[in-house]
Formats: sequence, structure tokens, C-alpha cells
Amino acid sequence: MQPSNFVLFYVKSPNASAAFYEKLLGYKPVEQSPGFAMFVMPGGFKLGLWIDTAIDPPANGRIGGAEIMFDCDTDAEVDAAHADWTAKGAEILQKPTLMDFGYTFTAADPDGHRLRVYRRAENPV
Repeated sequence: MQPSNFVLFYVKSPNASAAFYEKLLGYKPVEQSPGFAMFVMPGGFKLGLWIDTAIDPPANGRIGGAEIMFDCDTDAEVDAAHADWTAKGAEILQKPTLMDFGYTFTAADPDGHRLRVYRRAENPV
């Protein structure tokens, strides 16, 4: 057994969430049905969007209690992603800021799942 490169978000509407991610990321889901959508990102990372009413066994986790991280090589790339996502209507939870681990901003999807874009500090505190 090996770890999977796949995160599954429980969402109210896979179609609405898929439209959000397609607009935000700039590519289409590789699979989509009324109850599920999946994106395969560069590098092979997979993001699944599963309708929350079909989860078995039911989940009781808190939405927004975890984050997907998007790596950038420079602060300018973080700023460009922030400007792009803001223009595309993403809810920005934290504007670009320097933190202990690097330069970052945080956004949320329509269900409140957190998306963090960052450039790792060379010498994190």
C-alpha cells in the first residue's frame, strides 16, 4: 500500500464546485456526474468533489478545518495568483502576507474549504 495523491472534499453541489474550480484553476474536470467531479492537476494531484448527502458512512468533520496548499516559486507568483483568484471571484480569507513559513494568502471555495497559496521561506522560523 502507498499513500494516495488525492484529496476528497464534501460539497453541497459538485456541479457548482466544479464550475468554481474550473474557473479558478483554468482546466476542466476529468470526470463529472451529478454527485461527483474530479480534477487531475499538473503533477498528478487529484481533487475530488463528492456530494455531501451521499457520504457513507456519514462524515461529521468540520468544513474548513484543513487546507490544500498550492506552491509558488516567488512572492510575485503568489501576488499574481491572489490578483487572478480575486478577479475570478474567490473569497479571500487572508490577503498576501509574510508569515513564519513564507509568503502566503488564503482563499475559500463555495463550501468553505480553504485553499492556501504560498512561497516557502528559505529559512522558516
